[in-house]
This record gives sequence, C-alpha cells and structure tokens, in this order.
Amino acid sequence: MHVITLLLTAATVALAGIGGLYYSYACSVMPGLRATDDATFVSAMSRINSAIQNPVFALSFFGAFLSLAAATVYSWANGLGSSLPSTVALAFYTATLVITMAVNIPLNNRLDQAVRSGRAATARKAFERRWTRWNIHRTWLSLASLVALSASWASLGQA
Repeated sequence: MHVITLLLTAATVALAGIGGLYYSYACSVMPGLRATDDATFVSAMSRINSAIQNPVFALSFFGAFLSLAAATVYSWANGLGSSLPSTVALAFYTATLVITMAVNIPLNNRLDQAVRSGRAATARKAFERRWTRWNIHRTWLSLASLVALSASWASLGQA
C-alpha cells in the first residue's frame, strides 16, 4: 500500500468521525436539549463536555489534522494530483479547529463555571445560541473538508 493511501485513509476515517460528531450535535443533541429546562440543559451539556475529553475523541480530533497535514505535505513533496485538494481539505478542517479552540471550548468552560455557581438560566442564555451557531459552521466546514478530501482520492485515480 502506498504512503498516500494510508495517510488519506487515516484522514478520511478521522475526519468522517469528527464531521459526524458535529452533524449529530446539529441534528439531534442540540435540538433535543433545546426542549429541556435550563437546569437539565446546563447539566447535560456540562456532562457531555466532560465525557468527550477522552483518548478516542482526541485521536480523531487531532488525528484528522495530523493525517491531513501529512497527506498534504507528502502530496506536494511527491508532485501528486492530491496536493491542491488535500490543501483545501486541511484548510477547511483547520478552520474547524480554530472555531473549536476560540469559541466552543471557551463557551464549554464558562458553562462548567456556571454549573458550579448554580445559575443555569443565565449560563444557558450565554451558551446555547452561540455554541449551536458555531457548531453548524464546524459541521459545514467538515463537510467541505470531506468533499475536498474526496477530490484528493479522485485525483489519485487519474494519475
């Protein structure tokens, strides 16, 4: 098996998992929690935020970036047709990381602080709409990254 095949396979699996996670939040988790009272919403999101901090998630979250970056470097270094689409895929995925680090994680941390203070309604109001909106951006960017990654695969078949 060629190195690029291994790298693109790792990127595809990791990115599909992360993109699916964002999609699941957009389609089911957040709409489901929207129907709950403030205390339930804040408690559930806080517990979800704690539970997601695990090695399996970290492997996918960071593995998607690392495998996309490695595939991009390898493609450019070897003059492969996958160079440009993998660069685009990496750029889109990097944008999801920036959103996560700059918006979603700080909101998660503020929500956890609010849980300890017992101000569920205030915490929810400051969290829900903004977190959900940025998660939808992450979902679309992940989808765009997967489309670009598909173009990387397709370009290899044309070499």
